[in-house]
Amino acid sequence: MTESAPTPTLNGLEEHPQRRRVAGEIHARPFETLNGPLRATHLAVLSDDGDSDQQRVRALCEAMDQVAPAADATHHSVDLGAFRLRWERHTEFSTYTFFVPGAPPTPGVPFAETALEAVPGDWLQTLPGQVIAAVHVTMESQDAPDHPPHELTELFGTPNIAGSEVADGAARVYTDFRLHDDGYGRILIQDCGLPSRRAGRLVQRLLEIETYRLLALLAFPMAREAGKDLTALEEGLEAITRRITRSASLENEQALLAEISALSADLEQTTARTSYRLSAARAYDALVRRRIENLREQRLSELQTIDEFLVRRFRPAMRTCETVAERQENLARRLSRAADLLRTRVDIALEGQNRDLLASMNRRTDLQLRLQQTVEGLSVLVMSYYGSGLISYMLHGLHSAGVDFNVDLAVGAAVPVVVVGAFLGLRYLRRKVLGTEAAH
Repeated sequence: MTESAPTPTLNGLEEHPQRRRVAGEIHARPFETLNGPLRATHLAVLSDDGDSDQQRVRALCEAMDQVAPAADATHHSVDLGAFRLRWERHTEFSTYTFFVPGAPPTPGVPFAETALEAVPGDWLQTLPGQVIAAVHVTMESQDAPDHPPHELTELFGTPNIAGSEVADGAARVYTDFRLHDDGYGRILIQDCGLPSRRAGRLVQRLLEIETYRLLALLAFPMAREAGKDLTALEEGLEAITRRITRSASLENEQALLAEISALSADLEQTTARTSYRLSAARAYDALVRRRIENLREQRLSELQTIDEFLVRRFRPAMRTCETVAERQENLARRLSRAADLLRTRVDIALEGQNRDLLASMNRRTDLQLRLQQTVEGLSVLVMSYYGSGLISYMLHGLHSAGVDFNVDLAVGAAVPVVVVGAFLGLRYLRRKVLGTEAAH
């Protein structure tokens, strides 16, 4: 069987190899089409290996003779008969959402039977990673009765409930953002005329708010611990700064510079430990805010909206994380300025020492020059003395040999010549030596 030639596209123009992939990314994870009543259970699981998550989804689909995800897929939605599974792989976690159509079997008890009960328990226990978000969702039909505040208190087990009309009044949403005795959160949706696609978008946004909220809050305990470390570092820097103003010696300033270097190393360790989590919290917080805006909430009587609920409880935690990140950046700048100041002081002190050393060397050179001149003068006298003695011996020898002349007068006349000759000889030798050194 011969392979058919690929269909030409773009009028014969060369296509970028990633064009179709990036063009299809906006449609890679479509919203589900949902109709009430229904129940859903959503799990967000932190895991480092997305391939293992996909393998578990693949194993479940193959066990039920359904279409498995593609080898490079990061999203898969499939109807498995008793329930529908939606799986998504994100940067550091995977989400599993299970949908079961129909209302709970017990009227008036929305969370009596959850969608998770339709999922095989042995497969569920093999999911890799650690659960960070787990929530049950119940969407009631349009003909379901309204829930007054006292009834909502009984359903959620607390009067501290957030609720609002969303999707331009097409639905009502209630939640308490709490973990109940089974370890799951609860979201109740009343359908007031939601189209299927809008229902899917609404459920997805509510689940993302819960997931991203908890992922963002992962940074909060780390931020509080890092805050203690930063306080200690700031106190250490303040003490060093006070000592800088009183420092008067190069040794003290070098010791202070070493202490600042140690503080900088400790700060780098703290920053390396927390930077990823704090950056992730900032990104997740932005997603939560965006999803809440998309709900287009309208207030219900006697209830606070989801946005108001999170402003009072979630936003302060995020502000703490932001403050810690800002403190780390500010402290890094302060340490850098203090180190630069000390380095400048040390450099100035070293320059002063070098200046004094050069002045001392100049004085020593002057003394050596004077000493050398003195030694040269003495050398001329010594050489003249010995030269005159040699000439005296020679002239006495000539006089003894019969040459008639005044020996003392001849020796006296030779002394100036010997002195000048010794002086000129030493001067010539000195110039010769200095010229040879300059040449090298």
